[in-house]
Amino acid sequence: MKEQTPFDVAIIGSGPGGYVAAIRAGQLGLKTAVIERDTRYGGTCLLRGCIPTKALLRDAHLFQEMKKASQQGLFKTGDIEIDFSKIQDRKNDVVDKMAKGVDFLFRKNKVTVFKGAGTVVSPTRIAVKGDGAATEVNARNIIIATGSEAKSLPGYSFDEKSILSNIGVLDLTQIPKSLLIVGSGAVGVEFASIYASFGTKVTLIEVLPAIVPIEDEEISKELKRVFTKKGIEVHTKAKLESAKPVEGGVEVTFQTDKGEVKKYTVEKVLMATGRGPNTANIGLDKLGVTLDRGFVKVDPYMETNIKGVYAIGDVTPSPLLAHVAQQEGIVAVEKIAGAHAVPINYIQVPSCTYCDPQVASVGLTEKKAVEAGHKIKVGKFPFTAIGKAKIEDASDGFVKIVADAKYGEILGVHMIGNTVTEMIAEAVAAIALEGTVDDLVHTIHAHPTLAEATHEAMENVFGAAIHI
Repeated sequence: MKEQTPFDVAIIGSGPGGYVAAIRAGQLGLKTAVIERDTRYGGTCLLRGCIPTKALLRDAHLFQEMKKASQQGLFKTGDIEIDFSKIQDRKNDVVDKMAKGVDFLFRKNKVTVFKGAGTVVSPTRIAVKGDGAATEVNARNIIIATGSEAKSLPGYSFDEKSILSNIGVLDLTQIPKSLLIVGSGAVGVEFASIYASFGTKVTLIEVLPAIVPIEDEEISKELKRVFTKKGIEVHTKAKLESAKPVEGGVEVTFQTDKGEVKKYTVEKVLMATGRGPNTANIGLDKLGVTLDRGFVKVDPYMETNIKGVYAIGDVTPSPLLAHVAQQEGIVAVEKIAGAHAVPINYIQVPSCTYCDPQVASVGLTEKKAVEAGHKIKVGKFPFTAIGKAKIEDASDGFVKIVADAKYGEILGVHMIGNTVTEMIAEAVAAIALEGTVDDLVHTIHAHPTLAEATHEAMENVFGAAIHI
């Protein structure tokens, strides 16, 4: 094989972390390579996760808004019909265009792409095996950005026909009449919203005491209340006992929190039971990279215990979020380039779930703040008292502030309601800047907007909200 000039950095994987790292490396003048085994760029998030899911959520929300519009006198028709094939076509078109956008950005920033599966051979060499061909990429630095994959519960496997992962549930050709979802993290509640909106009878079971269990307890309770109002059957502290494919669907048995055994036959089952890192069989064990339960251990600059080898995104034990992977990629590349790399403060990372109503949060929950030893004060404000929420016919939910009792430092902000995934950015900036309740109380918020709920919740920390 012809000896090649070494790359400054080679990245295995082109998901949100990998492609952002590659683009930033190109911007910084580094000779950059990306190794990708998929036929398209963007990884799970763009191809099989964040982007296609939100496209379906948008159409599900639009369908519900059209039904409301009909009821509110904007037009008179019979039942609004769904052409699910066109909905899927639109979703796929969004994904294709964004994947092509990544390809354009690679070319713009002079990123060299090697198609195939990458295996780390040494701290400076990656073996790439493609379609019948093999090559070797030499690089002064390597970034592992191989992402994660869906995990099923022990004893169950995805057939993507009746027992589905996030991949199979995205590619359904018809709207199922009934769907049981195991797990109520982001994947579970987002697909519950999608298919319930399209008319599917949805049952959601969660083994933990609350749905969206990483969120503040009051947020979880409110989401369960609204889901129940929408006709979604929700069971917490529920244990799946069996899921057996039968003719026409899946026979499911689970135990409720009261010990009652329920047996349903549903058309489809979605296993939304978490994800595991893609770190097996890529050479990390032979290289001596330190792993913990399959996740790569890294320092604040994303470097592993092997000098010059970095890891970002879902293969590390940080939050499995696309925006986290992107920022980790930037941190790693700026460290490699000798630029001013700034480690991530993970407490300041926003979490967004795009169910209906949406959930968004940043910082500490009330429970976590107390456990950390803070003396706190809490302010809440409901969207029912916000004019713009009335106008939007979206009054469910609230904004909750967790603040330091003495100085008013904002420790956490938790939201549930319409478009709160857009509203959370203000809170992220406030916490990053070590802002206080007073800082936002004295910041004028436009009227009428949903963001007024944040302002009023800040006022309510010290009992001074105007409109309640």
